[in-house]
Amino acid sequence: MNTFNHYQTMAQLTAKYPEKYNIMYPTLGLVGEAGEIANKVKKVYRDKMGRFSKEDRKEIGKEIGDVLWYCAALCTDLGLELDEQAALNLAKLQSRLERGTITGSGDNR
Repeated sequence: MNTFNHYQTMAQLTAKYPEKYNIMYPTLGLVGEAGEIANKVKKVYRDKMGRFSKEDRKEIGKEIGDVLWYCAALCTDLGLELDEQAALNLAKLQSRLERGTITGSGDNR
């Protein structure tokens, strides 16, 4: 069964950057890849009136995969497990939903 932790372990096999750049390298890569997603989405709205083709979705999906890789690398560098971070995030969101604070802003609502 594939899990985020399995993905994290497998992604680590391809994490080829100097150890002195741990944390910084995947953080900057994550921001860059998120920007690539935003740029692709922007162009669909600009050029195609917001109509996403199958190819657009495929290309954005590739960038989402890159975001996942950088999240996994960052978790590894910080000594965190991706499975646990995903579970904690879902618990946080469920709590917000139950308390009626799913909308709004602020980390600790």
